[in-house]
Amino acid sequence: MPWKALSIMESRREFVRLAEQGAVSIAELCRRFGISRQTGFEYLRRYREHGEAGLQDRSRRPLTSPRRSAEGIEAQVIEVRQAHPSWGGRKIARRLRDLGVAGVPAASTVGAVLRRHGLVEPGESGKHRAFERFERPAPNDLWQMDFKGHFPTGQGRCHPLTVLDDHSRYALGLTACADETLATVQGQVTRLFRRYGLPKAILTDNGPPWGSCGNTEQTGFEVWLMRLDVRLLHGHPYHPQTQGKDERFHRTLDIEVLQAQRFDDLADCQAAFDRWRVIYNEQRPHEALDLAVPASRYRVSASAFPEPLPGPDYYATDQVRRVGTDGTTHFKGRAIKLSQAFAGLDVAFRATATDGVWKVFFMRFGLAEVDLRQAEAHMTTVRDVSERTSRMSPA
Repeated sequence: MPWKALSIMESRREFVRLAEQGAVSIAELCRRFGISRQTGFEYLRRYREHGEAGLQDRSRRPLTSPRRSAEGIEAQVIEVRQAHPSWGGRKIARRLRDLGVAGVPAASTVGAVLRRHGLVEPGESGKHRAFERFERPAPNDLWQMDFKGHFPTGQGRCHPLTVLDDHSRYALGLTACADETLATVQGQVTRLFRRYGLPKAILTDNGPPWGSCGNTEQTGFEVWLMRLDVRLLHGHPYHPQTQGKDERFHRTLDIEVLQAQRFDDLADCQAAFDRWRVIYNEQRPHEALDLAVPASRYRVSASAFPEPLPGPDYYATDQVRRVGTDGTTHFKGRAIKLSQAFAGLDVAFRATATDGVWKVFFMRFGLAEVDLRQAEAHMTTVRDVSERTSRMSPA
């Protein structure tokens, strides 16, 4: 399915919010969003003078007004709850404060309002408990990516591809895909790279198209990321908690979007995903962020997506060899079998402190260690240590 863009208004809002952060230049951000610098500066001027109203063609009435009387607080609590049936007292109280509503009571009082109006199931509050949480220290240090389980639409099945920033929980991508092929994934991830820049690493599971279910050979997706200087990490096999934040995001998506709707086709799915992604990133208080919203912690990456894709560059002292179509290269009269994903690309053999033992590199990534002291070359595959995290909360 072709990339389904956000609505014009949503794209403008995201542009000015990221521009105000100053993580990259306005010119670079305009390039990523596919607009001219003149247009980008015009959006910023209109936003600074008129707020969000300056970005739209016609004004919209705000959801709530900070000058409404204290007597209307209860009605506002119910209004937010009806718009977001899965939100509890803490999220609703924080959302009303973020909207500038005066006199918002404590979360416990908001919870009492919900119970009084029959909006909380008995015993629901007792299900929640505190967890120890883990996260990367900065935005774009690690993205988590996975497909949520596919589901039927009126015309075929939808495979939601989700990409989440580990530090901020910002939903970078939520795409309704027709399949889970390498071409589909690479196309969607490329679009995210062009808009948000490159992360340092991406965490996925071990299945196709990013992994090979325990096979030590690199996949085409991993080699593509290597060329972009992005490290691919894999979770434990049969242990989805390693990608816990993305798994938790899937549950929230299921509760707040998928369970309540039926979809005609992929375009219908994407429209719902786009609407909810704005709510998730910019409106929904996140428990793991001390009730801040993910957008308040996310910054675009300063590492821009390179076009065209760079090729390998090695030291002058390296022994460089081309990999054949079957994934085999030759070094000092020995055949060295690598992955077919490197076919047509150059790898480097680098001497170690031990005579006869060489390390094999692609770009800056170590692939294997080769011992030539034996009759047949003995190769030990070098793999990066996978993420090992999951005894703590995935939220």
